[in-house]
Amino acid sequence: MTAREFTLKVLNGISIAVVVALVPQALLGALLKALLPVFPLGGEIITVVSMATSTLPLLIGVLVAMQFTLTPIQTAAVGIAAMCGSGVATVDPDGGFHLQGTGLVINTGLTAALAVGLIYLIGDRLKNYTILLLSTLVTVIAGGIGWIVTYPLVKVFTEWLGGLVNGATGLQPILMGIVLAMIFAAMIVSPVSTVGLATAIMMDGVAAGTANLGVVAAGFGLMIAGWRANGVSTALLHVLGSPKVQMANAFKRPVMMVPILAQAAVLGAIGGAIGIAGTPISAGFGISGLVGPLAAYNTGSSLITVVSIFFIAPVALSLVFTVVFHKLLPITSAEDYALEFD
Repeated sequence: MTAREFTLKVLNGISIAVVVALVPQALLGALLKALLPVFPLGGEIITVVSMATSTLPLLIGVLVAMQFTLTPIQTAAVGIAAMCGSGVATVDPDGGFHLQGTGLVINTGLTAALAVGLIYLIGDRLKNYTILLLSTLVTVIAGGIGWIVTYPLVKVFTEWLGGLVNGATGLQPILMGIVLAMIFAAMIVSPVSTVGLATAIMMDGVAAGTANLGVVAAGFGLMIAGWRANGVSTALLHVLGSPKVQMANAFKRPVMMVPILAQAAVLGAIGGAIGIAGTPISAGFGISGLVGPLAAYNTGSSLITVVSIFFIAPVALSLVFTVVFHKLLPITSAEDYALEFD
């Protein structure tokens, strides 16, 4: 297995785990909080979905292990190591541990990768003692390295990077809005998880909002650009599902992303100018599940603004740039975006 293949498997595992653990809170948390006066039971549901977010490190370990088709014992060991290296649990002076948040996603993934590598290194050397020794070795070695060695370093780095991105966006919202929207529009059709990156560096405020708009631009842009080649149901998949379905086409013909990036730049600039904000959870989701629009609304944007920036503007810009790059500057065509599912 090449280093690239190994890395992609780790990233895919992280991506799936992030969606599974964080989407329930993203969809229900803010909505139920607003409904508490008329639906008190919503408080219990909020507790449940909030609790789910703290299982992210364990899920990352398990789902990364599944990418490598490890055995149940090996998979459980990777999950334990990832939990140890995540920082989601802190030692309580009164005894036990205090569980809060999601931990450091980057260090969790790094620890999971170390655990998988250690398991490959051990191989079948433990023979009949596997069930007794494997989890101990993986927990102590990989989990210990994650907890003691890499966590402090990664924490400093992610805090610096997150602060840099969020701070720069606060100082130059329009310019950074353009940059972040274009980056996330490109990333959403790559193997890299936009959700994983956004939560890893704790993007917040306008940085999260404009990054989210980049994913929105990609969803609507790819839907409309390939509408004639894909038909209604497949085209809607880009918005209701994920623009990642275009990953293979973008790899084969990168020029197809030119109109999408142009649209993302305009939408990101508008979002930066009017101060569309978001959260670390919403930044990479786009329009899917209404996570982005709900986050913008709950961080101060009016309903009219949310509808305009997340629905009306992306559709209008998609139509404009599709005409420009299909007809006026014909470097793309609907066939470039054609999808075929066996």
